[in-house]
Amino acid sequence: MEFFLQLVLNGLMVGALYTLIAMGFVLIYKASEVINFAQGEQVMIGGYVALMMLSSVRLPLPLAILVTMGLMALLGFVVERGILRPLTGYPVVSVIMATIGLAAILRGVAPWVWSAEVRGFPAIVPSTPFRVLGVPLAPINLASAALALLCMGVLGYFFQRTRFGIAMRAVSDDPRAAAAMGIDLRAILALAWAIAGMVSALGGVIWGRILGVDPYLAIVGLKVFPVVILGGLDSIMGAVVGGFLMGVLENLAAGYIDPLVGGGAKDVVPFMVLIVALMVRPYGLFGREIIERV
Repeated sequence: MEFFLQLVLNGLMVGALYTLIAMGFVLIYKASEVINFAQGEQVMIGGYVALMMLSSVRLPLPLAILVTMGLMALLGFVVERGILRPLTGYPVVSVIMATIGLAAILRGVAPWVWSAEVRGFPAIVPSTPFRVLGVPLAPINLASAALALLCMGVLGYFFQRTRFGIAMRAVSDDPRAAAAMGIDLRAILALAWAIAGMVSALGGVIWGRILGVDPYLAIVGLKVFPVVILGGLDSIMGAVVGGFLMGVLENLAAGYIDPLVGGGAKDVVPFMVLIVALMVRPYGLFGREIIERV
C-alpha cells in the first residue's frame, strides 16, 4: 500500500508540473485556435534565460525568476507581432507550420548561444526527504508542485476576477460577439502569448531544476501534449485534470508495468492514452465538441 501511495503522490506532483506547461498550450489555443508546437522550446529557452540571470547577471533566485518571466513575456509578444499577426487570415495550417518553424529556430539558437551541455540550477531546497502519509517525497518535487499550484491559482484569479481575464474568456467563447462589444481581439491574442511566455519561464525553471537545462529540455512540451489532448485543448480545467491524471498514470506504469517489460512503459503510456482519447473523445474530457481537426 505504501508503494502505491508513493506512486500516486509523486504522480500528483509531476501532474502539477505538467499542468503548468499545459496551460501555455491552452491559453494560445483559446485565444487563436492554434496549437503552439513551440511550447516545449519556449520552456527550454526559459530555463536557459533563468540560468543566465543566476550565473552571469548574478541575480538572487526570486528576482531571476521575475526577470525571466518578463523576458519570456516579451518574447511571446514579439512572436505574436512578428510571426503570427502577419499570418492573420491565412489557413490555420499555415499558422501551425509557423509554430513548428519557430520551434526549429529556437532549438537551433539555444545551443549556439548557451552551448549544448547539460547545466543545472543551484540547490534551492534541502535534499532530506519529507514524509507525507509515511511516504518519502523529495523536497524539490514538493516545492515545484507548490509553485505550479500557486501559478494555477493566480491564473484562475486572473480569468475569473480581472477585466483582461474576463475579456479573454469572452474572446474564447465567441470572438465575433466579443469584437462587437469593443474587445480588441489582437490585444487579447498578444496578451495570451505574453502570459504563455511567462508560464514557459516558470516551467523552464522548475523542469530545468529537475532535469537540467539543455536542448533536450524541449521534449517536455511533447510529453505534455497528451495532457492537453486528454483534458481538452480549449479548457483550463481540462489542463488541470489531464495533468494530474497523466502524472499518476505515468508513475503507476513506471511502478507496476516497467518491472514486467523491462522499462519504457512510463514513456509509452501517455501516448497510448493520447491515441485512445483521439479515437473516443477527440475534443477531450472538458473540451468543446466544435474543435476542428487539422
